[in-house]
Parts: sequence; structure tokens; C-alpha cells
Amino acid sequence: MSVFEKARRIVIKVGSSSLTYDTGMVNIRQIEKLCKILSDIKNSGRQVILVTSGAIPVGASKLGLAAKPTTMPEKQAAAAAGQCELMYIYDKHFLEYHHKVAQILLTRDIIEKDELRTHAVNTFETLLKLGAIPIVNENDTIAVDEIRFGDNDTLSAIVASLTKADGLILLSDIDGLFEENPKDNPDAKIIPLVTEIDDHIRSIAGGAGSNRGTGGMATKIAAAEICFSCGCSMAIINSSRFETLYDILEGKQVGTLFERR
Repeated sequence: MSVFEKARRIVIKVGSSSLTYDTGMVNIRQIEKLCKILSDIKNSGRQVILVTSGAIPVGASKLGLAAKPTTMPEKQAAAAAGQCELMYIYDKHFLEYHHKVAQILLTRDIIEKDELRTHAVNTFETLLKLGAIPIVNENDTIAVDEIRFGDNDTLSAIVASLTKADGLILLSDIDGLFEENPKDNPDAKIIPLVTEIDDHIRSIAGGAGSNRGTGGMATKIAAAEICFSCGCSMAIINSSRFETLYDILEGKQVGTLFERR
């Protein structure tokens, strides 16, 4: 039996490029579909934690910025505008399926300080006990370099560790980890299973994400290392079809599975 078939607590991370158009505007069809499927997964008896990107591009579009913000004040302003927009949309669509949500914004200092970390864990546990879906993002409105996670791949792995999740699923605009960069070699083969993060795996993970995201394959490999250290499995699957979440939870081969054996 696949670890995801029996997983009871799952962290699901969705990237900016999976939720927005090139314009930075929200892809309503995608978010509606994601909320419907996650609600259905929760109905099956699993606990769901959603780590979402998208606040900065959505906020930048809302504020009329012509391009992705580059300065810290611009990023923080865009995040402030975008967070409320995203949470409004999530709250609206999850409520249609009778599920309540709660926002949790984190910075690295919360994780590194024992007392604050304990409070964060207690908040997650209480929300899950009360049947809520925690929706997590980095607190970009106040984060500076010293307290930033830097990307939500890392953040989602840390959330999986904090909450002792059984599995982490990264929804991305890529199919998984390939033996070579598929942009350079269209015939590159996907790696279906990774049981150890070694120098070879690190060497084939490189490059930045899209202009709407901050991550790339390297950040996903770093997330897998965090998961391995806490006994959590991880998968990378393409977000072009959110229905693929059902496949992986049914034990079917989808994307790349990272599982220490």
C-alpha cells in the first residue's frame, strides 16, 4: 500500500503559477476546482492543510503594478493586498462545500524560537481538531530576509514537519523530477521514485521557477530532504489537473514520489 493511500494528515502546497494567469489575476476556474477536490478529500476522513502561494502576484495585479514587484516595500504592499483577496476567495469556495478555513501566516523566526514554535503547533492542532482547513502562507507583509523562508516549497515541508503530517504533495507546473531538464531534452524521462537524496539528485535539480513563482526543482529537493528528516513522504505532481490528487491518494503512479525506504 502506498504511503499516500493510508495517509490521514496531508499537507498540499500549490504554487502561484497554478493559481494565477500571466496577468497576475486569479485563475478562478483553477481555484474553484482545487477547493472542490480538497473538500472532497476532507470528506473522506483525511485532515487537509493547504499551503498557498499567490498573494504577491494577486496583490500586484490588484494594485496595478505593471510587473512583478522587486523591492521589499513593493512585495510587502502587494502581499498585504493579495492575502485578503486570496483568503476571501478560498473562504467563499470552501464554504460552498461546508468547510471552514483559517489563515496562518508564518515567518522563520516563529519556527526557530521554541516558545513560538509550540504556539504554532498548538494552533494547527486545535484548528484540525475543530475541523478547519488551515491555509498557510509566509507572512510576506512583515518578512525581511532575516526571517524569510524564501519559498513555499520549504515552508510546506516545515509545516509538514511541525504538524507531523503523513505526506506532503507539491502541486506545480511541472510533472515531477526528470533525469534531465525536459526543456533542454524533450525525451527526458521522469523519475517515478526517489528513496534517497544524494549528490546525483541534487545535481539534476536546478533552475528557477516561473516569473510568477519563487521556487524551482532545487527548492523541491530541499523540501524532500526536510520531509525525509521527519519521516514524511513527499510527491511532486502537475497541477494542470487537480484531479490527479485522487490518483495519488489511491496509490496510482503519479509524478515523482519521495519516500525513504
